[in-house]
Amino acid sequence: YESRPGETFLLGASTWRIEDITHERVVVTPAPGQPGKMPFWHGDGPGRPLELGAALGEFVREVRALPEPEALVRLRERHDLDEWAAQNLLGYLREQADATGVVPDDRTIVVERFRDEIGDWRVCVLSPFGAQVHAPWAMALRARLAERWGIDVELMWSDDGIVLRLPEAVDELPTDELLIDPDEIDDILLSILPGTALFAARFREAAARALLLPRRRPDRRTPLWQQRQKAADLLAVAAKHPSFPILLEATRECCNDVFDLPALRGLLRDLRSRKVRVVPVDTAQASPMAQSLLFGWIAVYMYEGDAPLAERRAAALALDRDLLRELLGAEELRDLLDPGVLEALEDELQRRVAGRRARDADEVTDLLRVLGPLSTVELIERSDSPLAEAVADALDALVADRRVIPVSIAGHDRWAAAEDAGRLRDALGCAIPVGLPGAFTDPVDAPLEGLIVRHARTHGPFLDREAAARLGVEVGRVRAVLDELVAAGRLVRGEFRPGGSEREWCDPDVLRQLRRRSLAVLRSEVEPVDGGALGRFLPGWQGVGLPRRGVDGLVEAVTVLAGAPLPASVLEVDVLPARMAEYRPADLDALCTAGDVVWVGASALGASDGRVQLVFRDQVELLVPPPDPEDLPIGPLHDALRQHLRTRGASFWADLV
Repeated sequence: YESRPGETFLLGASTWRIEDITHERVVVTPAPGQPGKMPFWHGDGPGRPLELGAALGEFVREVRALPEPEALVRLRERHDLDEWAAQNLLGYLREQADATGVVPDDRTIVVERFRDEIGDWRVCVLSPFGAQVHAPWAMALRARLAERWGIDVELMWSDDGIVLRLPEAVDELPTDELLIDPDEIDDILLSILPGTALFAARFREAAARALLLPRRRPDRRTPLWQQRQKAADLLAVAAKHPSFPILLEATRECCNDVFDLPALRGLLRDLRSRKVRVVPVDTAQASPMAQSLLFGWIAVYMYEGDAPLAERRAAALALDRDLLRELLGAEELRDLLDPGVLEALEDELQRRVAGRRARDADEVTDLLRVLGPLSTVELIERSDSPLAEAVADALDALVADRRVIPVSIAGHDRWAAAEDAGRLRDALGCAIPVGLPGAFTDPVDAPLEGLIVRHARTHGPFLDREAAARLGVEVGRVRAVLDELVAAGRLVRGEFRPGGSEREWCDPDVLRQLRRRSLAVLRSEVEPVDGGALGRFLPGWQGVGLPRRGVDGLVEAVTVLAGAPLPASVLEVDVLPARMAEYRPADLDALCTAGDVVWVGASALGASDGRVQLVFRDQVELLVPPPDPEDLPIGPLHDALRQHLRTRGASFWADLV
């Protein structure tokens, strides 16, 4: 599904061009000297053995224990790394230690937890012991979590650990669930294994080896999807017989060939005896090793199955954007965030929606504390009646009570909460009235930073010049503060606003709300419609009632009907006339005579009727499958017709009769 005829790809040192793709094979020809893309395959690897995983963990632990100069010497002399590779490896381990405090090795397993951009938890179990251990461990862990919380946990395993995705409501690390009793692991796995995709694949392979999935014809291949269907039917029947040999063989193959259960039992015993420790860690974002795991998660998830466009977009939103941009070669959310959601959220943040507007003088003060300085017009927009009609009187009363102060920002008169007096004076140089309490006028640490953070918290994605214009300061000052906030993880930067052309800044919580709400909108787009909507859609799609006329109109009608098997008795009586304002049979005859349109018999329909397909000549190979020789009619008359066509070629009806 990722390639098309005409594309070239590399295989070894040679370039090949795809000539044709059928349901069972890909036909290629050599294309020397042509550029080609690298092919890829989706399949399960053999998994890292426990011995190699333990040796890798021991290596990491020993290198981390050495001073950096000695570690560099060891990497160069004992492991044949050049200077750049040695420095790169030590830098990678150093970054991991800075992110999580510890590095996973043969004596340490790190359980890292962080939130993704839609608020759900990602839990990464960082371990070097290999997929042969992690796969059964992950399956048992899923069963334990389902039993505890009643949810089906999404997870993925690899040679370097396990990734779990937990709902936002789950607010605890599942470290206790990792400590599964070694004596129970076999029973847990045997109870859940028959319901896994791994078992289904092994069962299909075992059934094929036992010749229980015979081909219809020995000289033809059976497409994989048909093999899966046959195997699923066989499995449904075999499941009623626990001693069925193929069931036992598939289970043995999973437990002995794919999983390393003795190694898993040994690891679980080491965890219980604290010989191997578990270190839980909460991080703001994925550590370097967790990023590698999540990259594999996205790759698996993206190719897990086909889905409509809206479902793919919704799935993409549920992913970590930092990793998704690496996988797709893009990092922007412009096409994923919904413009309507953005507009609605900004109105909520700015208190311009019903239920969030100010209703009295006290709420006007709260409004200024939350949003910062506002003009009289802006306060009226954010006030409910009858307060909106008496905002000026309410402000006069609040000024008299020294709860609100007038300020001038960038030449504009605004009103501010008295608590902001010191921050506005220190950051913007605003003149403040005398007589305010000392707590409101004391010097403020990082005053401009506080104003920018509040601006980000109450707006959607914004540009640096927009914040600078709002605050009345130079863009350079604002840009410097924004860069510091991004480095500290308090703001994020990227291309977020739909229809924009520059990189914006945004508060992480605001962006999380945007993604969550956009995800809800996208999910609603893929909900099935009712029968009435389908009934309204089909006539328009088929062009019923359109004012089509002549040969051109008939070509448009045939384009929609191309390849559909239709009863010959109603084709020119009901089907085509319904799609044209004026249908003439001579127009169809002209298209067929010119060779533009071909009609093909599809099947018999009773004694005196049959189904025919109208197909454009260049689409015959795509829309009309070749007849199966076994299904061809036989008899003296049929043989005579075929012989006549072989010797005389295309013939008129009178010649055939």
